[in-house]
Amino acid sequence: MKEFIRYVSLNVMGMIGLSCYILADTFFVAQAEGASGLAALNYGIPVYSVMYGIGLMLGIGGATRFSISQGKKQKDGNRDDTSLSHAVYMGLAVSLCIWMVSLLVSRPLAGLLGAEGDTLALTNTYISTIMWFAPFFILNNILIAFVRNDGNPKLAMIAMLVSSLSNILFDYIFMFPFKMGMFGAALATGSSPLVSILIVSKHLRSKKCSFRFRRCRLSAPVMGNILACGFSALIAELASAVALITFNLVIVNLKGDMGVAAYGIVANIALVATSIFTGVAQGIQPLVSRYYGSGDTEELNRVVKRGILTVLVSSVLIFAVLMAGMKGIIAVFDRDNHPALREMAEQGMKLYFIGYFFAGTNIMAVTVLSAAAKVKAAFAISNLRSWCLFVPVILLMSRLFAMGGVWCSFPVTEFLILLISAPVLIHYMKRWYV
Repeated sequence: MKEFIRYVSLNVMGMIGLSCYILADTFFVAQAEGASGLAALNYGIPVYSVMYGIGLMLGIGGATRFSISQGKKQKDGNRDDTSLSHAVYMGLAVSLCIWMVSLLVSRPLAGLLGAEGDTLALTNTYISTIMWFAPFFILNNILIAFVRNDGNPKLAMIAMLVSSLSNILFDYIFMFPFKMGMFGAALATGSSPLVSILIVSKHLRSKKCSFRFRRCRLSAPVMGNILACGFSALIAELASAVALITFNLVIVNLKGDMGVAAYGIVANIALVATSIFTGVAQGIQPLVSRYYGSGDTEELNRVVKRGILTVLVSSVLIFAVLMAGMKGIIAVFDRDNHPALREMAEQGMKLYFIGYFFAGTNIMAVTVLSAAAKVKAAFAISNLRSWCLFVPVILLMSRLFAMGGVWCSFPVTEFLILLISAPVLIHYMKRWYV
């Protein structure tokens, strides 16, 4: 129990800190650029989500492979020490591709994401800048996952928190004293993983570090295994990106940029709620991988049950806090006091956040199944959460119920997914090695 609390609490704190710097971006952009800047930021966030998701995929995939290997080592003496090297090599290759996109097609990409008119230039500035920091976003997530799985979740948490605080500080400096606008917001976000990398590198120099980067010949089976174990983490982030893009495109047709700005407020507050569930899930991931690798199914099931109970209690607390402080929270992001913006945001928060009574368990299910190498089940649930089910639901409900349908599409989707994920997780908890 102490180990569970240690891993989960530290990781939740780190994830909340990570999400807070996105909130800081939203707040400072809203103050500096108004509703247009808020809408532009919302158009650009999917690009950040994709880069962050790639880093999570390689980090969690490589670290899961490393942890399972460590568990088997305790059991039969086997050991693998190339997971980090493969993850880093793949991260660098992806970063080069992202740089090419930034150089060649960032402006068309901004338009494809839904930006137009006044928001197009602001969105292009934001995404073209943060894409240049792709190697640092990806490497940071790889190192944090390995350090956490190597028995040092405290250092991983410190790195995420300090990185987030530095981003908030950079946001203020770049956007107000230096008056750098959207470029300053992107520069602040891109600089923050550098701080985190410097902190977690302390673990790499310590004697307790069980992994090392070393030059090696790339192995297709190893790369495939890393991608398979981490792919559901990428899908989870892609789900956020697809949700943002779909919401933006649907809402801009219904309510224009003002509607997108209202969704920007709801979505960025939702990131904090999601970070709590993700923090719990990623916190137990090293424990799930370890107990699965060593064959301790009794302890494995105990950890999973504690994780589900934690997200259920968290969902109730999140909803209660948001409903109590809703008007004050929205007012923070509404510089120009737009009545229409506040009305849409209030309706959105009341309806959208019902989905978090179901989303926490779904996030847990995907992470647990991935950590125990049940990649097909995790992949299927992740795909349903992202586009296979969500996109048809929002398109149908927005047509039937306009903005009310848009806000309700998230809770409806998560409830339907829960009807699938819960039985699948229960099945594997009964017989993990089937």
